[in-house]
Amino acid sequence: MFEGQPKGLYALALANTGERFGYYTMLAIFTLFMQAKFGWDEGQAGLVYAIFLAVVYFSPLFGGMLADKIGYGKCVTIGFAVMFLGYLGLAVPTGSDAIGEAVMYAGLTLVSLGTGLFKGNLQVLVGNLYDDPQYSSRRDSAFSLFYMAINIGAMFAPSMAKWITNQYLGNYGFVYDAANQDPEYLKALYGAYGLCFGVACVSLIISAAIYFACRNWFRHADVTVTKAKDSDGANVEQLTPKQTKDRIVALLLVFAVVIFFWMAFHQNGSALTFFAKKYTNLTVEGGMRIGFNIFSLALIALAVYTGFSTFQAKKSHTRIICGIVTVIALAGAYSCYAIMDNPTAAQPSDFQQFNPFFVVALTPFSMAFFGALEKNGKGISAPSRIAWGMLIAALGFGVISMASSDLTSPMDLGDGTQSILSPSWLISTYFTLTIAELLLSPMGISFVSKVAPPKYKGMMMGGWFVATAIGNYLSSIPSQLWNKIPLMYNWGILIALCLISALVMFALLKKLNKMTA
Repeated sequence: MFEGQPKGLYALALANTGERFGYYTMLAIFTLFMQAKFGWDEGQAGLVYAIFLAVVYFSPLFGGMLADKIGYGKCVTIGFAVMFLGYLGLAVPTGSDAIGEAVMYAGLTLVSLGTGLFKGNLQVLVGNLYDDPQYSSRRDSAFSLFYMAINIGAMFAPSMAKWITNQYLGNYGFVYDAANQDPEYLKALYGAYGLCFGVACVSLIISAAIYFACRNWFRHADVTVTKAKDSDGANVEQLTPKQTKDRIVALLLVFAVVIFFWMAFHQNGSALTFFAKKYTNLTVEGGMRIGFNIFSLALIALAVYTGFSTFQAKKSHTRIICGIVTVIALAGAYSCYAIMDNPTAAQPSDFQQFNPFFVVALTPFSMAFFGALEKNGKGISAPSRIAWGMLIAALGFGVISMASSDLTSPMDLGDGTQSILSPSWLISTYFTLTIAELLLSPMGISFVSKVAPPKYKGMMMGGWFVATAIGNYLSSIPSQLWNKIPLMYNWGILIALCLISALVMFALLKKLNKMTA
């Protein structure tokens, strides 16, 4: 799984892990922060959340276009600085007035622009490592590992947000209560959420330190097509104008399809968080508590990797060591679970840790499954995996639809709660959506890095994020409809869009597979 990869992959993956930890710590509580501080309802908070996500993922288009001219590494460096200023602005305590809103919007703008310079260009650097024929066959597995590293940061983020929230509220004599609308409590709550933005500043510093300390490992990948031609034109893939056009058209078709996946998938910070707050029993009992202990989850994820190494390692002493570590990790996971309160109190943001945990834990199984198919001559192309991912996303919202069948609609529930559902419904939804994500997201990034014409690599990687941006903006639709239509209708819209997108993708497979042949 890890063998045969260039060490530059690990440096870039770790740099991205730190940045994503801060970003998802902030994102885990963002809609809740706006509701607590400004008194906004789900529709207004969900709209700002969606616009922010849209801008975050749209800006890599311009970041990529700039990087194609001045260099990917330069843009990543500038991105670090701009994001830091943005998170710092968000962390500054302000009142719940117009000035507070203006400061928040300014911080969000800087975070968005900095991400545009950083995110796509870092992934271009990863892709460039695999332009070397020595590593080209490992491109898909590399992006699976890279994507796994992103989600290590995301996995710990909600727990960090929860810990900060509980500590801060405790200092003021409060405990978290989703139904509490007391002004003093809300002031303490959004003050706690503000500290989560400060975590993003610290994580960015660590991320930048890793990036610059290990820069020599991937410096050779920081080459635009112009620089490559100046140094060694033989290393640049030569395409005819028709080939260039065909590749761009194929990529645009894929971008159009995945818009609706991201629209559905990014309900985690809005509609699914509102669902957790309004309808889910946040008092967790029995064995399910283990899912709400981040240390247990982390040790289980570690045990998955060491367990695979126990069977895959070539040296016997390595297999023995990995086997011992696996047993210790599982014992540690159980110990962390055993000392938890029973029942234990969860928060709506806690559910956002399940998706990254499943990504991290399931990645080795995904790589092993598709690797076995490849060895047997039955490999599944990246476009095919994207199509299947859309189908499974529809299934994921089918799960939450079953849970919603007998619930009071939000328009009738008002500001109250109907906290009757087992957390297992949301956990199952996140599990299914994660399988869809593993099929679609890392494979989509790999597909772009392989198919994009060399002189448009940055722009085409930015195009992937533009599709994500449009999907993120459209993700506000369920939030806008939250208090206007029954839950089943909301989920039904997402199911229909995923199914239609899957059918379109299957219809395009023949054309797209030619690009990766």
